[in-house]
Amino acid sequence: MTAASTAKTVSPVPLNKNELSSEINELRKKHNAVILAHYYQDPEIQDIADFVGDSLELSRKASNTNADVIVFCGVHFMAETADILTASDQNVLLPNMAAGCSMADMAQTEDVEEAWFELGSVLDITRVIPVTYM
Repeated sequence: MTAASTAKTVSPVPLNKNELSSEINELRKKHNAVILAHYYQDPEIQDIADFVGDSLELSRKASNTNADVIVFCGVHFMAETADILTASDQNVLLPNMAAGCSMADMAQTEDVEEAWFELGSVLDITRVIPVTYM
């Protein structure tokens, strides 16, 4: 997964909605890209997306596309899931690397490790598969 970057100089004059949509569509074709947008994205983002849905559904759609580039308008863990499910020659981009999830951030590493250790005292953890929110 990589951060999105722009290859051309950004105009100091903001583009209107139609110009922006046109430029995005041009780049989408040029790079054989698809745009995935989570339900909580602004309507303007959803309008230009190829697929809108929840995080796991979008990651599954990413894995079923022949696109070279998958632009995931969501948060880290969503793009990470898409990156795991897609082919090694597909690139998953997260446009906003600062996009985070307050629920995902609640799980501190030490707490997860302690819970895993406690599970190991009552279960054979070699036969347990942790399931997390996606």
